[in-house]
Amino acid sequence: MIEPIEFFTGKFNISISNIESLLGVALSRGGDYADLYFEYATLNSLNLEEQIIKSANRAARLGVGVRVISGEKTGYAYCDEIDVAAIRKAALTAAHIAQSGSDAGPVKVSRSNPARDLYPVTQLIDDEPLPHKIELLNRIDRTSRAFDRRIREAQVSLADEFKLVLIATSEGSLVGDAQPLARMRVMCIADDDGNLQSGVSGGGGRVGMDFFSDRLLDHYANEAARQAIVQLEAQDAPAGSMEVVLGPGWPGVLLHEAVGHGLEADFNRKGMSAFSGLIGQKVASELCTVVDDGAIPNRRGSLNIDDEGNPTSQTVLIENGVLRGYLQDKLSSRLTGASLTGNGRRESYRRMPMPRMTNTYLLNGASAPDEIIRSVKRGLYAVQFGGGQVDITNGKFVFNATEAYLIEDGKVTAPVKGATLIGNGPDALTKVTAVANDLALDEGVGICGKDGQSVPVGVGLPTIKISEMTVGGTK
Repeated sequence: MIEPIEFFTGKFNISISNIESLLGVALSRGGDYADLYFEYATLNSLNLEEQIIKSANRAARLGVGVRVISGEKTGYAYCDEIDVAAIRKAALTAAHIAQSGSDAGPVKVSRSNPARDLYPVTQLIDDEPLPHKIELLNRIDRTSRAFDRRIREAQVSLADEFKLVLIATSEGSLVGDAQPLARMRVMCIADDDGNLQSGVSGGGGRVGMDFFSDRLLDHYANEAARQAIVQLEAQDAPAGSMEVVLGPGWPGVLLHEAVGHGLEADFNRKGMSAFSGLIGQKVASELCTVVDDGAIPNRRGSLNIDDEGNPTSQTVLIENGVLRGYLQDKLSSRLTGASLTGNGRRESYRRMPMPRMTNTYLLNGASAPDEIIRSVKRGLYAVQFGGGQVDITNGKFVFNATEAYLIEDGKVTAPVKGATLIGNGPDALTKVTAVANDLALDEGVGICGKDGQSVPVGVGLPTIKISEMTVGGTK
């Protein structure tokens, strides 16, 4: 794998003394803290529709972001090149925005490496010959269509990215990381005499080409096709208040949206979250322990270092129902005195970092999944989710269940369509009455948006039962 510090200093003729000088420029108007974020990324995408390659794209992203913090004030500027003169101009701009006094003096940095390598990829997807990648997409298309004669269309995409970052701070650190990322997505459309339904599958992570085995590709193809076929037989979802069981894995997206965003430190230091000021108080059922963990090997949301150069970690957010803390970035940590958690993230060098989730999930409980199903007289079993909307200030959410079933007298029965889950994140957690022992993380497809920035994330959940939730349906 490419060594980031050597890459940037060698390829772009940026010396350590240049970096120290540029940090000094950033602090020349009296800021408390400054950092430089160097980025070079290659991005590829390949899309198959109607059994032909509809698009193939390749792009590169290159630039440097300069941030200066002075109390609660932040100055930020960037340049779309890695050039000392251009970076100096950006540093002066950020310094003027955040100015608070006199020159802070010289800065010295010492280089270091991340303490671990969570994604030791040996064969980047970027290096794989294009004909082989095209054959992978064609294989998925053939397998999907063979699942059932009613599969009319398969849309398959492969997207990969390889990012090199170098982060220098006025606190003296200089650290880099090489970050691979890949995602396969499959959508199947089933047609039964004009009844059109779809199913979606896929996965990936911080992985190389060897991750996408024939067995895994067949799983993606068959799973997307299965979901589409199930929906052909689905009846309209009932409406009303009822018990809801969430399946393991991807349904953790509800936890991510309805609870996770409300536990990010910027919302809480501004008093904007439903969880603001509640550390040490009970906010969920005692069965609920929620963590965010950016240090799981090869996971989509994992990082050796966050986008401020700090090591990622496992952060316990809610422990046995009690709120223990928030996800911190550098700014929120400085302003509140809380310890860093390694959750400062940004979409690219063009954007400032902010507190963001990595891989967020609920820990295992003691129940068996089938016991939970048997305990429900009448309810909904939600297995897959699509889009949703959440209001951070009060935790209210609406989510679409793309695969769900009725539970009747303790048994999973008919599939339903058009089901939406309506509720309040903090309130829903207080109504968790059973947590199973089958924790699963999603297969590696998550993308999280916040303030116009998108970053890769992971979610997870064991099977859980919520004693009461409003289900929106059509009957």
